[in-house]
Amino acid sequence: MDREKFAMSRMVIQYDDGTSVGVCSIHCAAVDLATNLDKAPTTLQAADLGTKALVDAEKATWVLGGAKQGVMTRRGKWAFAERAAAEAFARENGGTVVTFDEAMKAAYEDLWQDTRMIREKRRMMRMKAAEKN
Repeated sequence: MDREKFAMSRMVIQYDDGTSVGVCSIHCAAVDLATNLDKAPTTLQAADLGTKALVDAEKATWVLGGAKQGVMTRRGKWAFAERAAAEAFARENGGTVVTFDEAMKAAYEDLWQDTRMIREKRRMMRMKAAEKN
């Protein structure tokens, strides 16, 4: 995961066995949490969209949906350390101010469609690369 490229959407998960993982988005965090059912997360951090600083994902205010497409998902899910910043973003870009649990539930609800979208995009990229060779 490119920390610079995904600085505004990244998440870091620390598990009870001492392992941790950095991912590019809440979509990928949902995938990692689902595939590591035998490990309990001890810390979930998300990047504040505005400052790019990592904040406690469960205490952050999230914006679901709106005009700004998310990372690895069509329906954006953006974290903010301050509720006022989330509300301002939602006024400007649309979307709904939600809790972390609501944003994570949406990530799981969107998983199938997002996975299909990602597969199609990657297939098209492979085809373009093959045409160049």
